[in-house]
Amino acid sequence: MDGFDTYSTPLSSRYASQEMLKNFSPNMRYSTWRRLWVALAESEMECGLNITKEQVDQLRSHIDDIDYDAVSAKEKEIRHDVMAHVYAYGLVCPDAKGIIHLGATSCYVTDNADIIIYKNGLEIIKNKLLTAI
Repeated sequence: MDGFDTYSTPLSSRYASQEMLKNFSPNMRYSTWRRLWVALAESEMECGLNITKEQVDQLRSHIDDIDYDAVSAKEKEIRHDVMAHVYAYGLVCPDAKGIIHLGATSCYVTDNADIIIYKNGLEIIKNKLLTAI
Protein backbone atom coordinates (compact mmCIF):
# COMPACT_ATOMS: atom_id res chain seq x y z
CA MET A 1 0.00 0.00 0.00
CA ASP A 2 1.22 3.49 -0.84
CA GLY A 3 -0.38 5.46 2.00
CA PHE A 4 -3.18 6.71 -0.22
CA ASP A 5 -5.06 3.39 -0.17
CA THR A 6 -6.29 3.63 3.42
CA TYR A 7 -8.07 6.15 5.57
CA SER A 8 -5.98 7.14 8.56
CA THR A 9 -7.38 7.95 12.00
CA PRO A 10 -6.45 6.84 15.53
CA LEU A 11 -9.59 4.68 15.55
CA SER A 12 -8.72 2.93 12.30
CA SER A 13 -5.87 0.88 13.71
CA ARG A 14 -8.22 -0.73 16.23
CA TYR A 15 -11.75 -0.82 14.87
CA ALA A 16 -12.02 -0.31 11.12
CA SER A 17 -11.99 -3.16 8.65
CA GLN A 18 -9.68 -3.08 5.63
CA GLU A 19 -12.78 -2.76 3.47
CA MET A 20 -13.93 0.35 5.35
CA LEU A 21 -10.42 1.85 5.37
CA LYS A 22 -10.23 1.48 1.61
CA ASN A 23 -13.70 2.99 1.20
CA PHE A 24 -12.68 6.17 3.04
CA SER A 25 -9.19 6.38 1.50
CA PRO A 26 -7.85 9.26 -0.57
CA ASN A 27 -7.68 6.95 -3.60
CA MET A 28 -11.41 6.21 -3.28
CA ARG A 29 -12.30 9.87 -2.80
CA TYR A 30 -10.28 11.21 -5.71
CA SER A 31 -11.04 8.40 -8.14
CA THR A 32 -14.71 9.04 -7.32
CA TRP A 33 -14.15 12.70 -8.22
CA ARG A 34 -12.76 11.52 -11.54
CA ARG A 35 -15.71 9.20 -12.15
CA LEU A 36 -18.01 12.15 -11.47
CA TRP A 37 -16.07 14.29 -13.96
CA VAL A 38 -16.44 11.52 -16.56
CA ALA A 39 -20.20 11.39 -15.90
CA LEU A 40 -20.39 15.18 -16.20
CA ALA A 41 -18.51 15.19 -19.51
CA GLU A 42 -20.68 12.37 -20.87
CA SER A 43 -23.86 14.22 -19.92
CA GLU A 44 -22.61 17.49 -21.38
CA MET A 45 -21.64 15.70 -24.60
CA GLU A 46 -25.13 14.17 -24.81
CA CYS A 47 -26.61 17.65 -24.34
CA GLY A 48 -24.67 18.91 -27.35
CA LEU A 49 -21.69 20.67 -25.80
CA ASN A 50 -18.49 20.61 -27.83
CA ILE A 51 -17.12 17.51 -26.09
CA THR A 52 -15.92 14.50 -28.03
CA LYS A 53 -16.14 10.80 -27.27
CA GLU A 54 -12.33 10.71 -27.50
CA GLN A 55 -12.07 13.28 -24.70
CA VAL A 56 -14.48 11.31 -22.52
CA ASP A 57 -12.61 8.08 -23.28
CA GLN A 58 -9.33 9.74 -22.33
CA LEU A 59 -10.82 10.85 -19.01
CA ARG A 60 -12.20 7.36 -18.38
CA SER A 61 -8.83 5.74 -19.07
CA HIS A 62 -7.10 7.79 -16.36
CA ILE A 63 -9.50 7.49 -13.43
CA ASP A 64 -7.09 5.64 -11.14
CA ASP A 65 -3.64 6.99 -11.99
CA ILE A 66 -3.58 9.97 -9.64
CA ASP A 67 -0.29 11.84 -9.36
CA TYR A 68 -0.40 12.95 -5.74
CA ASP A 69 2.90 14.81 -6.07
CA ALA A 70 1.45 16.98 -8.85
CA VAL A 71 -1.72 17.53 -6.82
CA SER A 72 0.26 18.49 -3.73
CA ALA A 73 2.52 20.93 -5.58
CA LYS A 74 -0.44 22.60 -7.32
CA GLU A 75 -2.50 22.78 -4.15
CA LYS A 76 0.41 24.40 -2.35
CA GLU A 77 0.54 26.99 -5.13
CA ILE A 78 -3.19 27.72 -5.55
CA ARG A 79 -4.58 26.56 -2.19
CA HIS A 80 -7.59 24.79 -3.73
CA ASP A 81 -7.94 21.02 -3.53
CA VAL A 82 -10.45 20.53 -6.34
CA MET A 83 -8.60 22.74 -8.80
CA ALA A 84 -5.33 21.00 -7.92
CA HIS A 85 -6.97 17.70 -8.86
CA VAL A 86 -8.40 19.20 -12.06
CA TYR A 87 -4.86 20.29 -12.95
CA ALA A 88 -3.33 16.86 -12.23
CA TYR A 89 -6.10 15.10 -14.17
CA GLY A 90 -5.42 17.43 -17.09
CA LEU A 91 -1.75 16.43 -17.07
CA VAL A 92 -2.66 12.82 -17.92
CA CYS A 93 -5.61 13.82 -20.13
CA PRO A 94 -4.18 16.66 -22.24
CA ASP A 95 -6.89 16.42 -24.92
CA ALA A 96 -9.62 16.69 -22.28
CA LYS A 97 -8.08 19.12 -19.81
CA GLY A 98 -10.30 21.96 -21.01
CA ILE A 99 -13.51 20.08 -20.26
CA ILE A 100 -12.68 18.65 -16.83
CA HIS A 101 -15.09 20.20 -14.32
CA LEU A 102 -16.74 22.25 -17.09
CA GLY A 103 -19.63 24.26 -15.66
CA ALA A 104 -19.41 22.62 -12.24
CA THR A 105 -18.74 24.00 -8.80
CA SER A 106 -16.35 22.34 -6.38
CA CYS A 107 -19.36 21.03 -4.48
CA TYR A 108 -20.29 18.93 -7.52
CA VAL A 109 -17.41 16.57 -6.80
CA THR A 110 -16.96 17.02 -3.06
CA ASP A 111 -20.60 16.62 -2.03
CA ASN A 112 -21.47 13.88 -4.52
CA ALA A 113 -18.31 11.91 -3.70
CA ASP A 114 -19.14 12.11 0.00
CA ILE A 115 -22.65 10.76 -0.65
CA ILE A 116 -21.26 7.89 -2.75
CA ILE A 117 -18.60 7.03 -0.16
CA TYR A 118 -21.09 7.16 2.72
CA LYS A 119 -23.51 4.95 0.76
CA ASN A 120 -20.70 2.44 0.14
CA GLY A 121 -19.85 2.52 3.85
CA LEU A 122 -23.46 1.85 4.79
CA GLU A 123 -23.54 -1.07 2.33
CA ILE A 124 -20.45 -2.52 4.05
CA ILE A 125 -22.16 -2.21 7.45
CA LYS A 126 -25.41 -3.67 6.10
CA ASN A 127 -23.60 -6.70 4.69
CA LYS A 128 -21.73 -7.27 7.94
CA LEU A 129 -24.98 -6.99 9.93
CA LEU A 130 -26.76 -9.42 7.61
CA THR A 131 -23.87 -11.86 7.98
CA ALA A 132 -24.01 -11.54 11.78
CA ILE A 133 -27.77 -12.02 11.86
